[in-house]
Amino acid sequence: MNSHRQCPAVLIAAPASGQGKTTVTAALARLHRNRGRKVRVFKCGPDFLDPMILERASGAPVYQLDMWMVGEQESRRLLWEAAGEADLILIEGVMGLFDGTPSSADLARHFGVPVLGVIDGTAMAQTFGALALGLARYQPDLPFAGVLANRVGTVRHAQLLEGSLTEGLRWYGALSRETGIELPSRHLGLVQASELNDLDLRLDAAAESLASSCDVALPPAVEFAAPEMIAAEPLLAGVRIAVARDEAFAFTYGASLDLLRAMGAELTFFSPIRDSELPEADSLYLPGGYPELHHVALSQNTPMLTAIRAHHAAGKPLLAECGGMLYLLDSLTDVEGTRAELVGLLAGEAVMQKRLAALALQAVELPEGSLRGHTYHHSLTSTGLEPIARGLSPNGGRGAEAVYREGRMTASYVHFYFPSNPSAIAALFVPDLEDAIASKPAPTGECNSNVGAGLLAKRP
Repeated sequence: MNSHRQCPAVLIAAPASGQGKTTVTAALARLHRNRGRKVRVFKCGPDFLDPMILERASGAPVYQLDMWMVGEQESRRLLWEAAGEADLILIEGVMGLFDGTPSSADLARHFGVPVLGVIDGTAMAQTFGALALGLARYQPDLPFAGVLANRVGTVRHAQLLEGSLTEGLRWYGALSRETGIELPSRHLGLVQASELNDLDLRLDAAAESLASSCDVALPPAVEFAAPEMIAAEPLLAGVRIAVARDEAFAFTYGASLDLLRAMGAELTFFSPIRDSELPEADSLYLPGGYPELHHVALSQNTPMLTAIRAHHAAGKPLLAECGGMLYLLDSLTDVEGTRAELVGLLAGEAVMQKRLAALALQAVELPEGSLRGHTYHHSLTSTGLEPIARGLSPNGGRGAEAVYREGRMTASYVHFYFPSNPSAIAALFVPDLEDAIASKPAPTGECNSNVGAGLLAKRP
């Protein structure tokens, strides 16, 4: 195995959230893709919505990178594999460049990927240069590629911003604030890619707007080292897993689904909104999403509600995360007060809130083992059920999410990152739980041994 690979790469970051990182990353991806280059995009931290947009922009799968949830070695493996096939790697940061522990800057520094600073140029001229210099010099050991201006008005405005740069900072161009380029948002973030009928037109327009303001050149090449890898164990060989996937349930990590396949599972996708029956399956996975936007339609599909109740009554495994858990409750009420009765396997109800209810990374100790993930929701759930475990945030974030269990059903607000503990995930989905626990490898004291694409990135 070649131990090092080189590929041009930048990490797109900003002084704060809301500066337009996703729009800029998507524009860059589409710009280089339209010029015949293969672009691989990654997203820092736990996020489901931005990757949907970035996959459409780049034409390739988008995976998460994170020093805690994904882990250093697994992040290294993902970058190393991408470097072997791509002409350009783009990494979209999270929050502000230096915000959080670990931050986007920490990841950029660790892997030697230079930062491309995105600054909202609205109502700004020469001060742009001061912000750019601050991003570039605040941490002297941070590799820095240059800056790009977002939401620029006129050509003259862009020239003022470019002219404000000092100390040789490279100008990567400007993106206009003209109507039609900016991507729309809702309470959990960007609108899902599948809901934007004109998304490709928006992406092409953003790409051409960017191309008109800069030299469309690749950033410097970055050298990526290979991780040590071992093969995934076939812990789910022959297990058929039905996965909910439609506009109500779409929050899945590509790496998690890859892991299930690598362990031998056969995945079949279905729509709780439109399908009248479950696929033939041993186990069921209900991921998060936007059930609150479709709760009336979900409640009216009584054959599907009946099928899920029958699956559980047969003693088959079921994992429900966040929106999937809301679907299993007795009822869900949206912010307008419309209530809909749902599956009713979990005694309780949820009510949507206008404000964020929880946002935090989570580590959860289950009987099957430790799992990592995150929580992000705008609903509050009331139930008399006693949790079998609660999450713990590694950096003091809000939220100690409850995990509920009824028979083979496990439900929680936590979105689990499956590669954080493959054997624990296998135990949740394998039809015979006792056999799964008996075959689980002895604990090593490290919960985050990671698998993807059939390989395990071994930890030092």
